Amino acid sequence: MNMRMRHQGKEIYGRLRSRLMRVIPLAVVLLICRQPSAIADAVYETKTLQIRVDDTGHLLSLRDRINDRELLVPDQPAPLMSLKSGMTIEAPSEAEFLDNDTTIRLGFPGSKVTADVGVDFSGEYISFTLKALDPLEEASAVIWGPYPTILGDSVGEVIGVVRDANSALGIRGLNIKTLGGYPGNSEGLNGFRGETALSRPWGSILQAYSMDRSRPRTADVWNGHFPNMPVPPIPGETVSGSAIALFVCRPEGVLDALEKIIIAEGLPYPLVDGRWTRKSPEAARSYMIADFSEETVDELLGHVKRSGLAGLYHGNPFRTWGHYEPDPRFFPNGVDGVRACVEKASAMGLRIGVHTLTTFIQPGDPYVTPVPDPRLARTGSSVLTAPVSADASEIPVASPEYFNNTKANWMRTVIIGEELIRYRAVSDAEPWRLLDCQRGAFGTTAAAHPGGAEVGKLLDHPYKVFFPNLELQREIAANLAGFFNRTGVRQMDFDGHEGALATGQGTYAIDLFARDFYDHLDHTVINGTSLSTHYYWLINSYSNWGEPWYGGFRESMQDYRINNQKFFERNFMPNMLGWYLMTEKTHLSDMEWMLARAAGYDAGFAMATSLQALRGNPRATVLLDSIREWERARMGGAFSPEQRERLKNPDNEFHLAPAGENSWELYPIDTTRDYTHAPRLLQPGEPTASTWELHHSGIEQPLQFRLEVTGEEGSIHNPTFEVDHFASLTVPVSLAAGHTLLCEGTGTVRIFDARGNHLRELQLPGQPPKLVPGNRSIAFDCEFDGPESLQAVVNFRLTGQPEKVTAARE
Repeated sequence: MNMRMRHQGKEIYGRLRSRLMRVIPLAVVLLICRQPSAIADAVYETKTLQIRVDDTGHLLSLRDRINDRELLVPDQPAPLMSLKSGMTIEAPSEAEFLDNDTTIRLGFPGSKVTADVGVDFSGEYISFTLKALDPLEEASAVIWGPYPTILGDSVGEVIGVVRDANSALGIRGLNIKTLGGYPGNSEGLNGFRGETALSRPWGSILQAYSMDRSRPRTADVWNGHFPNMPVPPIPGETVSGSAIALFVCRPEGVLDALEKIIIAEGLPYPLVDGRWTRKSPEAARSYMIADFSEETVDELLGHVKRSGLAGLYHGNPFRTWGHYEPDPRFFPNGVDGVRACVEKASAMGLRIGVHTLTTFIQPGDPYVTPVPDPRLARTGSSVLTAPVSADASEIPVASPEYFNNTKANWMRTVIIGEELIRYRAVSDAEPWRLLDCQRGAFGTTAAAHPGGAEVGKLLDHPYKVFFPNLELQREIAANLAGFFNRTGVRQMDFDGHEGALATGQGTYAIDLFARDFYDHLDHTVINGTSLSTHYYWLINSYSNWGEPWYGGFRESMQDYRINNQKFFERNFMPNMLGWYLMTEKTHLSDMEWMLARAAGYDAGFAMATSLQALRGNPRATVLLDSIREWERARMGGAFSPEQRERLKNPDNEFHLAPAGENSWELYPIDTTRDYTHAPRLLQPGEPTASTWELHHSGIEQPLQFRLEVTGEEGSIHNPTFEVDHFASLTVPVSLAAGHTLLCEGTGTVRIFDARGNHLRELQLPGQPPKLVPGNRSIAFDCEFDGPESLQAVVNFRLTGQPEKVTAARE
């Protein structure tokens, strides 16, 4: 590596002055320019990256040495580090290069501050660390960048990596205080999908920041739901030590480059079977969600093993959240019972997972009752203006602020001493009173309280839970990790991860909860989350977003699930499709429709079900076998790029059948165009049927179709199909407008509502007629009961010729 000082002529100064006078978006920037006799800049180099910093503290160059190309956008401000003081953000206007140019002293004349930034370029990346800031108390935050780049084909907002076909440029925060993004609000929250990298018309920007948390402040917390909330200080948590790394590599080498940085800087580096989780296929393994017990775990593990899924995940294993004691309904032997389930799963090569809502504290937890913990999070407080007795129904307070928040006040609970009190409303005028109070709420003890006693408003949530302050949050993280250590459970989700916002510390608290949990573990826990952050990316294993409660396999949040795949790919996270619900009514076509999408995106999923559903579904073994074969083929890389593109398309359906060791036959199922049948006025006795011609080039199969009744109201009755003028099928059913009838070639048909929810099944009087390859004629008729706008719309499902696929990897 080498570094050198370059002296530039006055022609560069004009460009510098033009750059320095620009305003950085979203901030008021003070830039003070001085005209030197010569401009000096420092150049820092690795084998792949060259960074040039000028004597105003701005970047002049971010050069990709692999491809010999400039990545910095010209004529855009690019401060190495800016300073936030109050509401003002000031970029540096002076820079000295000290200690053989390994220290850059930045000058901020507007705030009379200097900052010493250490530079290390001895490895394969270049790091910048804020070593000292004088005076330290002048900075409420420091900002790295934003650095404008020409790269915009792929912008990883969480990971902080931007790419095109030839180059990848990344920023990596090197400690938990260095957040990805920009300090655009008082709590330090940067959305739930990240702002470390953002798209811009010219390409992208990379940015990170740190906040001074060592002083008390107020913030509009949780996206402003809790305004002006007092936020206690974190002693010693200043901006000093904030650090980033910048790196360049080829697009396919991003994870390799990041792995080297993470190991060198001592950042969280979870391993699964000796491999970094970000490179381990285990992170994307699909799993089953079902509430097991000590009594039922063997039967459910048998189903998991048959399906080839990674493990069994319990949706509600705890008595309460906060202390995380096992629920005796499932685990009468407590922790020992959970550990016995884990040992059974491990013996079968499976893992056990459990679900919780991170920092959510249920009212029945010991942190709430019978004596509430004083560290429960408060949105603010007032004081009693007079003594109150133990049975008073009105509580006099000095100020209504915090108590009359109608936007976010779901449990209306205050804490005075060791008593919780619920109230209906706040008086409309002075003297301010909390009205219709329920004393000794949540099992606490009603008591008399003296005038001047503090009245704290507890922070709550629509789920009817409370939250911890930062000190209690850290204890709860240790509690949760302790459960995992005692039981050996190896999977969880930081669901409700946003609950950490209750501390008022924004993204920092979200990251801290995950890191505290990680630091207390004695084994790796595969983990997902409800959100993503730049630092948490280091600990996270996957994000499995998409819920099954809003419709069938094909309808429930499907667009959201598919859109997430691009997010995962640009942020180097494993593809996951979310949760799907297997019930007593689930059929093979629904399951294979989902499994084809999973194969197309190489995405894992969670199959939510229950022992009742598995016992009650007559097709359960067929469904589990199908999951196993599709997952084996997916994990084995059996599908070609061209096949995967077809598998992604939600309009395409497929059937996969085993065809030998690590081989399968993939049958495409084509869906014909819409054939429409509507009421017609004809002469008496004239046939009313519609006749449709179709060409079937696949294999011989029973007739398969989807019939949808369109219109605002009305119904059809007794739909009838006749194939090639001789084989007919009449379905004895009435279908209301919006309903769908599905026949998959068996003697059972299914009926769905307009949202795809399964309504019922119906046994046919006989088997559907055969459809042989060639040109076929199908006549359709039904009885209409409703307006002329009522129609029957039919698609036929045609099974094509199989394609042989073979696993390409173990």
